[in-house]
Formats: sequence, structure tokens, C-alpha cells
Amino acid sequence: MSFRTVTYERRGHVGWVTMNRPESLNAMNDELKRDLKAAWEEVRQDRDVWVAVLTGAGERGFCAGADLRSGRNGPAPLDDPYWLMQTTDSLESGLEVWKPIIAAINGHAIGIGLTLAMACDFRIAADHATFGFPEVKLGMPTVMGAIRAPQLIGMQNALELLLIGERVDAATALRWGLLREVVPAAALHERAQALADKLCSAGPRAVQATKEIAIRSQGLPFPDAFRMGEAIRRLARAGAAEDVPEGLAAYRERREPQFKNR
Repeated sequence: MSFRTVTYERRGHVGWVTMNRPESLNAMNDELKRDLKAAWEEVRQDRDVWVAVLTGAGERGFCAGADLRSGRNGPAPLDDPYWLMQTTDSLESGLEVWKPIIAAINGHAIGIGLTLAMACDFRIAADHATFGFPEVKLGMPTVMGAIRAPQLIGMQNALELLLIGERVDAATALRWGLLREVVPAAALHERAQALADKLCSAGPRAVQATKEIAIRSQGLPFPDAFRMGEAIRRLARAGAAEDVPEGLAAYRERREPQFKNR
């Protein structure tokens, strides 16, 4: 399935979402943002997709930030409808996708591109990738990146990215804990697919419920988090009634389980 600026392909239980504006290093414009949202809706609604991989077309850019040659280049005026836009209209701004998402970072992840990578659950980068928030050098504050970065890489590392505005290389991003691993560019998709296959070996409803509990429980008092988690666990188990017996049988029989997500 293809949109104008995004290619969506299902490989087994893995949905590959590829930003497809290589001529601009997959810079974000309004059309790409709309197509990404449509692709995430496909991921959310397709019961046969258990894991998603996000990457960019070409070899140079995962997403090189906002496309400053088109679309909105600065803060919206207070009377602009954009100011009142729902904050969960995109993955980086909080769109809920409880299926695990892997970012296969094939090049520059800059500005909103880095925020988008941070919104994924796992990040694997090609060794030539770079990362940065250059907004302050353009006189603009960073919002979503400033919210996400400290949670992932600690305040000092986050502020170095956010306030200095310079890029760091993949080795530095790995040392800071932003990345799961760094691999040669030629091996990037293979490594992302291998991680996706490993995630697909578990019960899909169990994986999605566990991700939701992990994210929603942040900041809640423990008793409230526990009650919420128990409710989600029971709903997930009821929704995948065949998975638990299959998982237990496979364990006893020392074989791989055959989950169905039905």
C-alpha cells in the first residue's frame, strides 16, 4: 500500500512504514504528516500486524526535520486553528499505537525527525546517522523534543542537544542510551526485521497490553498503576482467549507457540 509520501508494506506480522521523500531527506511537510497518520491507522487496525518498523527512503535521511521550504515555518499565531489542534494527531505528539514500533534510522534524524524516532519503542541506527535539535539556532523553542528527550537520555544530555543545537553522531547517541544498537547501513533493515521477528514470537495481545501499562503507569501512584494494569491485563486476556492456553501448552511441549491474535 502506498500513499504519496509514505510506503506501507506488511511482511508477515510486521508492518513497514517508510517515509518516501528522499529528495528532501524525508523532511516533514503537511502531506507527509497526513500520510504517516494514515499509515499508523493501518497499523492500529490490522490485526495481522503485531509490530511496526519506521524508516526513511534513501541512504542519507531518516527525517531531516521540518521542510522549511514548504508548510509552516514558525510558531502559529494564537488565533490560528493550528493552535487548537488535537495534540494526538501524530505519533510524535502522542498518537496511541500500542503495538511495538522500531525506528530503523537510516540517516539524519533532525528536529521533528529525532522527536519521531524518540516516539518509537526501539531505535536501531546506521553508523553514519546523526541526531540533533537545531531549532534554537533558528530562534524557535523545541517543545515535543524537550518533553521526550530528558526521559530517554537524562537531563544533561538532553539539554546539550536542545540548547546547543549541534548534532551528535551515532556512537554518542548509543552511549547516551538513545539507541539500542548501531550497525553498518547495509545491515540496518535486516537487524530491524530480526528484532521485529523476536517481538512477534510473543503473544501479540500480551505485548500490546504490557506496552500500554508501561507507558500509562508513568507518574501514577503505585496503587493506581497496579489497579489500571490489572484491568488492562484482564481485558487483554479476555480478548485473546486462545493465546494463554497455547502459550502454556507450547511451554510444556518445548516448542514455539503459534499465537493467532483472534
